[in-house]
Amino acid sequence: MAQATITPHEENVEMFRLSSGRRIPGVGIGTWKSESPRYSVQSALVEAGYRHVDTAAQYGVQTEVGKGIKAAIHAGIERTSLFVTSKIWCTELSPERVRPALMKTLGELQLDYLDLYLIHWPFRLRDGASRPPKAGDVMEFDMEGVWREMEKLVTENHVRDIGVCNFTVQKLDKLLKFAKIKPSVCQMEMHPGWRNNKMLEACNKNGIHVTAYSPLGSQDQGRDLIHDPIVEKVARKLNKSPGQVLVKWAIQRGTSTIPKSVHSDRIKENMHVFQWQIPQEDFQSLSTIKDQKRVLDGEDMFVNTTDGPLKSAADVWDHEDED
Repeated sequence: MAQATITPHEENVEMFRLSSGRRIPGVGIGTWKSESPRYSVQSALVEAGYRHVDTAAQYGVQTEVGKGIKAAIHAGIERTSLFVTSKIWCTELSPERVRPALMKTLGELQLDYLDLYLIHWPFRLRDGASRPPKAGDVMEFDMEGVWREMEKLVTENHVRDIGVCNFTVQKLDKLLKFAKIKPSVCQMEMHPGWRNNKMLEACNKNGIHVTAYSPLGSQDQGRDLIHDPIVEKVARKLNKSPGQVLVKWAIQRGTSTIPKSVHSDRIKENMHVFQWQIPQEDFQSLSTIKDQKRVLDGEDMFVNTTDGPLKSAADVWDHEDED
C-alpha cells in the first residue's frame, strides 16, 4: 500500500508520492456535475484547506474553476502549493490535437501549467458524436501517438505529470510497453460498492498512484453508499459522517480521492479525515460489501450494440469485470 505523509502547514493533508517524485494531496475537490464550480473551488481552497483540484474539459466548467483558483491565489494561496488536474476529452485523442487541447484548458483555467493531465477515456470519438454513438462515432485510437504528445508536454514543462483514467489492465499493459514517461496516476471509479481490485493491484505493481473518483457512490445512479447500512454502522461507531468514512476508506487503501460537493459544510467535513483511522475490522466490513458494480460503465458514450466496435459495456472494460 502506498505510504502517505502528513504536511502540517497544509492543513494536515496526507500526501502521496508519485513516481515522478512529486506529491499529490490525498483529498481533492471534484468538479464533475458541479452546479457552482467557482464557489466550490474557491471555498474548498480558501476556507477548507484543500490544495488539490480535479476538473476536465468535458465537464464544461473549466472557465469557472479557473476563476475559483484565481480568487484563491488572490487570497494568498501560492500556485506552487496547488495540485491541479485536468483531462483531455475523447474527440481530441489524435496526436495533432493533444497540444491545442492542453493550451485551451490552460487558457480556461488561467494557468501556465497543469500538475497532472489525464487521458479521460481510452476511446477516440468523432467530433459531434451522439450518445449513444452512431456507426463511425467511435474511431481508431492511436494510443502510442497520443502518449508521445503527452510526454512532450512534460518535457516542455506545460504539464508536470501525465496519466490515464478509466483504463483496464489490458490497456494499461499496452501503454506501459511503449511509454517513455510512464503514467504517474490512474484515475478510476472506486468505492466500497466497486472496489476495482484488479486495477488497483495492477497500478500498485507498476508504481502508479491511483485516484478514486465517485468515492461516495452515486445517489442519482442507484448506488447511494451514504445510506448503505454497513457504512452507516461504521460511521455511528466512529462518530463520523458516512461521507467521511467513505473518503477515509479510499485513503486507507493508499489512493487519493476527489469527492464532489457544493455544500461548504460537506466540503470542509470531507477534509477532516486525516487524524484518525478506520479500525481494521470495520475497514474489512467496508471492503467486503456485496453486489460489486460500477456506477459509470461508459455504455451511453461508447456502446453501439449493432455497429460496434464496442457492442456492450463488457467490451468497454475488456471483459475484465467478469472474473
